[in-house]
Amino acid sequence: MSDILLETRNLTRRFDVSAPWLNRKLEGKEKAYVKAVTDVSFSVRRGETFALVGESGSGKSTIARMIVGLLEPTAGDITFDGRSLVEGLRGREARRLRRRFQMIFQDPLASLNPRWRVTDIVAEPLRVFERRQGDRARRARVGELLTLVGLSPEDGAKFPHQFSGGQRQRIAIARALAARPDFIVCDEPTSALDVSVQAQILNLMKDLQAEFGLTYVFISHNLQVVRHMANQIGVLYLGRLAEVNDAEALFANPRHPYTRMLLEAVPDIEMTGRPRKRVEGEIPSPIDPPPGCPFHPRCPLANERCRVEVPPLLDGVACHAVHEGRA
Repeated sequence: MSDILLETRNLTRRFDVSAPWLNRKLEGKEKAYVKAVTDVSFSVRRGETFALVGESGSGKSTIARMIVGLLEPTAGDITFDGRSLVEGLRGREARRLRRRFQMIFQDPLASLNPRWRVTDIVAEPLRVFERRQGDRARRARVGELLTLVGLSPEDGAKFPHQFSGGQRQRIAIARALAARPDFIVCDEPTSALDVSVQAQILNLMKDLQAEFGLTYVFISHNLQVVRHMANQIGVLYLGRLAEVNDAEALFANPRHPYTRMLLEAVPDIEMTGRPRKRVEGEIPSPIDPPPGCPFHPRCPLANERCRVEVPPLLDGVACHAVHEGRA
């Protein structure tokens, strides 16, 4: 059995945002595409957490949705436990593989059906993947799952609007665990919650990971949350990976200028006296990205090569200045 559970190779996704055909003909415009994700490659080890971080619009959620099959890649491949998810699984094999991974969404209220009771919401994966299970066994399993995430089995009779944001996210976690997966994609699962509730949910997720051996892909823009959760971190910028490294090494010695910029902007909660710099500039439009390195308009180390040549991801960092020893 390989130590790698999930792997992406040159994952790419473009969105067609062109005007209607007649408008393009009348106005003489070409088709327009948003390059949301470009040539992203990373691997996730079993039982660990791989985090993807970056500013809004960097392609984090697009990658998450491609992994779970909500979006099809424009190019590239996704391999789960040695089997390609892009080539197209069929029948019983696809069913057996698909039940092994689930997703926790950013907004718990939007991801839960407001007309269903909690029992029906949590039991939905059981109805799909365990059709032979009777109603009594299904209700018992739902009660176990609600207890596992810190709720009461009696809460199954309520509707989502009767819970707080943190409780709704616990319901979403219980639903994700219903099919007994070993891989979960977490798309900013705490960003819509208060800080105190965030800590409770993160600790719950870590406890569940330790108990069931779960593997996470964790999407976030909060570096402090990522530091608490992740074993490995991939830093995304404008749909490309800028840096990939173990969490401790990345926070101790960030190599890419963009990673350093993000870390220098983190508030100094421990009052160490470390100078803090705000993130300067804005992320360019993905419809018309800059040539060469996508970060060069904001990079203090950019030279002429950076403006014309896209840096490859070598030794975990995509930066000409690092590769040339200038950083």
